[in-house]
This record gives sequence, structure tokens and C-alpha cells, in this order.
Amino acid sequence: MDTTVPAPDAHPVLPRAEWVKTLPQTIVASCVLLLDAEDRVLLLRYAGRQPAAGLWGLPGGMLDHGEDPLGAARRELYEETGILLDRDPRLIGYDHRADVNGTGPVIDFYFHGGRLPAELSVRRSAEHDDDGLFALSDLESTPLTNQLPTLTALHTAALTGTAVCLREGLPQ
Repeated sequence: MDTTVPAPDAHPVLPRAEWVKTLPQTIVASCVLLLDAEDRVLLLRYAGRQPAAGLWGLPGGMLDHGEDPLGAARRELYEETGILLDRDPRLIGYDHRADVNGTGPVIDFYFHGGRLPAELSVRRSAEHDDDGLFALSDLESTPLTNQLPTLTALHTAALTGTAVCLREGLPQ
């Protein structure tokens, strides 16, 4: 004999499709850190009319529908620089930011794409108007999309073969 009694304040179970609509929405992006022989970081400057105009940042961007972070990293790197990697980049960290410019939570995946050959030239997309290789020590007064502690932690992870967990751009 079944002796279970429904709880008087039990909420009805939503069908899966309806339940999914109640979950938080998060923007997901992927970025690639590339170094040269002197351990300088490749950064791109956003062109005018871009939301981050004038700021320097790593190549990368948001995932397309159905795309995974690794695929997005490779695609964004190629679209923004013309660089096609000969092997998959290595995950070196992620960053969770609770709210970015009022759009809600963002999770950024960061990958190390290896070393840039000295003769390689960057073919920028229209989204950017400049590119350069920067030592971390030269970025103190540079307007950045990522905080300097973020770039420093990612740089260290790339050089040491480790990965870093970031929250709001800061190592945890």
C-alpha cells in the first residue's frame, strides 16, 4: 500500500523545455594568448565604432550557436588575425565575471596558442585598427580589455604549463 502523501506546498514540476527557460543565461567567449620568442603577448586594438574602441585585448570573441570554446578560439583567432594554428591551443584558464556592462554573467575561456614565428604578420579584421607585441611590464598605462592581473596570470599559466581559475579577472 502506497503511504506517500504529497507535500501541501510542493511546486508542480515544469516540463523540461519550460524549466530550461528559467535557468540563468551566460555569455561565453574564448580568447587566445600568443607569445613571441621574447615572451611578449600579441594584443589587438579595437577600432572606432566598436564597443571597446581604443582598448587593447587578446584575439577572441563570443561563441557562435552550438560552437565549443576550443572551436571558437581557433575561429576567432583566424578571423581577427589571419593566423591559423597547426595544432589545438591548450586551455590555460577561465574567468567568471558576474556582470559585464549590464549584460549579465560572462565566462571567458583562455587558450595558449603557442609561439609566433618571427616572420609571421598579422592580418587584422576590420574590428581592429592596430596590433602589437607587448611585454607585461609595458602595459601599466595601456588601456586594456582585460585587467593586467588577468594577463599576468594567463602569461604565467602559458609559460608554466598550468591553468588558472579567475573570478572577476583575478586569480583565485
